[in-house]
Amino acid sequence: MSSEQSDSTTAQDARPPVVVTPAVLRDWPLPGPGASKYDRGQVLVVGGDRRSPGAALLAAEATLRVGAGRLTIALAKSVALTAAVALPESGVVPLPERSGHIDGASIDEAVDDLGSADAVLVGPGLDDADEAKRMLDRLPALVGESTVLVLDAYALGVLPDSSAREELADRLVLTPNVGEAGRLLASTDDAELAKGDDPDLGEVARAVAREYGAVVSCQNRIAHPDGRLWIVGTGHGGLGTSGSGDVLAGAITGLCARGASLEQAAVWATHAHAAAGDRLAVRVGPLGFLASELLTELPRVLVEVG
Repeated sequence: MSSEQSDSTTAQDARPPVVVTPAVLRDWPLPGPGASKYDRGQVLVVGGDRRSPGAALLAAEATLRVGAGRLTIALAKSVALTAAVALPESGVVPLPERSGHIDGASIDEAVDDLGSADAVLVGPGLDDADEAKRMLDRLPALVGESTVLVLDAYALGVLPDSSAREELADRLVLTPNVGEAGRLLASTDDAELAKGDDPDLGEVARAVAREYGAVVSCQNRIAHPDGRLWIVGTGHGGLGTSGSGDVLAGAITGLCARGASLEQAAVWATHAHAAAGDRLAVRVGPLGFLASELLTELPRVLVEVG
């Protein structure tokens, strides 16, 4: 990076963050419902190895709970029938496996759904890095020209070494936790940002966004590659529970499918996810509420804000 580019980046990143409130969101309304499910967007969720189909199901249901119109899940063949019964609102694409993991090359079998989807989420429930990378490498040739890609979990971990990295820039949303953000930055000049006991999450999110040309949602910080930063001031520690991140990734994907911009989808979904946690902390308890319970709160939060 030249000194001129570095100065420009520093100036962009110096802009103050926007604290997200209901008033901010009301001034940034989501797209309307349209006249049919196709107007609200088509979603494909890719994930769900044999050991963890629930992650894909949580993410998939979240896309519908925020208003996406048509849903398909591509997941391991051995659990496809169970998934179809568990979430009857979804179509299912069974993908061949290797030792219980989705064969990454078999993503070709979802080509029709990948080509027609407005938004694709990859990662929930994938648990083999090699197969995840094989899958991610193939995606640019399969998705539509304007399809948004949301990456979570193992799909994030393999992104730094994937040939898809450059081809998917500018239509990516990434949802790392701090550990995953550290891996995304490990080979960059910003590697030190994500280290230590108390990293500056806003600067971590901004660094990942710059590096990958992606909108990033990292623990209530949302960053845009141009340096814009939003901070969601709500949220409860009880959100640190199994499956919670899958719900967030699905909510972002669903809003992208509806036609929200990448940053708008990430900001709205991150706020809704955090506010849903706050509601459950009061009704259920500060710890012990389940990720699946967040799902029914999402539409309520969106209605209250809107």
